[in-house]
Amino acid sequence: MSDDTLIDRLKEIVGAPHVVTDPFEMAPYLSERRGLYEGKAAAIVKPASTEEVSRLLTLAHETKTPVIPMGGNTGLVGGQITDNARSIILALERMKKIRAIDAENNTMTVEAGVTLAAIQEAAEKEDRLFPLSLASEGSCQIGGNLSTNAGGTAVLRYGNARDLVLGLEVVLADGRIWNGLRGLRKDNTGYDLKQLFLGAEGTLGIITAAVLKLFPRPSAKAVGFAAVPELAKTVSLLHFIEARTGGLVSSFELVPRIGIDFVTKHMEGTRDPLSAPSPWYVLIELSSGGTAETLQALLTETLGAAMEEGLARDGTIAQSDAQAAALWALRENLSDVQREEGGSIKHDISVPVSQMPLFIERALEAVTKEMPGIRPVPFGHIGDGNVHFNLSQPPGMDKDAFLKEWDRFNRIVHAIALELGGSISAEHGIGQLKRDELAEIKSPVEMEMMRAVKQALDPQNILNPGKILTARQESGA
Repeated sequence: MSDDTLIDRLKEIVGAPHVVTDPFEMAPYLSERRGLYEGKAAAIVKPASTEEVSRLLTLAHETKTPVIPMGGNTGLVGGQITDNARSIILALERMKKIRAIDAENNTMTVEAGVTLAAIQEAAEKEDRLFPLSLASEGSCQIGGNLSTNAGGTAVLRYGNARDLVLGLEVVLADGRIWNGLRGLRKDNTGYDLKQLFLGAEGTLGIITAAVLKLFPRPSAKAVGFAAVPELAKTVSLLHFIEARTGGLVSSFELVPRIGIDFVTKHMEGTRDPLSAPSPWYVLIELSSGGTAETLQALLTETLGAAMEEGLARDGTIAQSDAQAAALWALRENLSDVQREEGGSIKHDISVPVSQMPLFIERALEAVTKEMPGIRPVPFGHIGDGNVHFNLSQPPGMDKDAFLKEWDRFNRIVHAIALELGGSISAEHGIGQLKRDELAEIKSPVEMEMMRAVKQALDPQNILNPGKILTARQESGA
């Protein structure tokens, strides 16, 4: 089939205005936020319904056309980018209906193109909480969140994206629709098929809708910021606060001193909340159904007791929503401000929570030994064992020269994580960035199982090819 014929048939399915072939209009869909990958495609196709997605995949299956699903284009491992000019980008942004909310069952059924922020707002109107929370929640879409098994700042309390799903609707590679939109918390009737597609990065099927878990909306939150004298005491402080508050900790985020310096330097209106500098800080959030005053008093008392135990040396408790937002700004802007300091090599590491201080200490020693002057910025979700061990370039070094060292520092950092029983990808996925390394760290049995699943569900390898598995692995070679 010629390219023109394919484009005509795509237009018949979704309508001519929703098939984009103009290079200028396609450009935002062909690059990702870090600038690591630039893509190619025959067209950007924007379906409005599951039925249209089904017809598109039936056509792609018939013509062996690669299909790359895209949500809000906020992915960080190149999973949404292709360099195959025959591919079509399946942008699900028009599929943005909230199909149903069952407050009594604590569920919401949404289409894949609904933004995370819109889901949070819809839940709040029903006095419910959808706890998945990311810095990109205003633009990321739930289909992408589920396809990458997103994490965020509330995993400690509520789990990853896969823990927040009860059912899925998925279009398979040949166009068939699997309707698994069940709002059941117990369903022991065979394999849990939805788990195949959660975290699969669109390589096994296209998620078009999901039944999400809702939770009672906390009526009160308390946010605190504490200076920790040494890294080894951060985990002890977490357990101390959890025990003293009866499990009310919803977020526990690590912030290094260099992170405070970066944010206050580059983000207008931010300031250091404590009078004396410390090498490490943690941002703590408690949530409950009580009152804000009661929760603030509990956190104040708990932090005071922690200081007496030597687990913290200073701290502050937000007394208003504005103060809480200011404390969270110190954490939420950490990723963006690193761009202002030149090149940044990113790592998304998880290790057992008990091993987190040891991992960071060993990794700090290893990277500074390898490149004197390098500026490590380890931050993130230490409460659930996930740290973004990022590396900013030495001052004055050429940015491109520094970024060429990405693979070398990957090997150093990832080796330490694996030695401590960890993972090279905690919440960002594999995509292209970590695909080749995955084959090196997974056992032959694991790789064979993944390859078998891929070949069973996508025998022609048209769904996001070259992501997670290499082309050779996908073909069974």
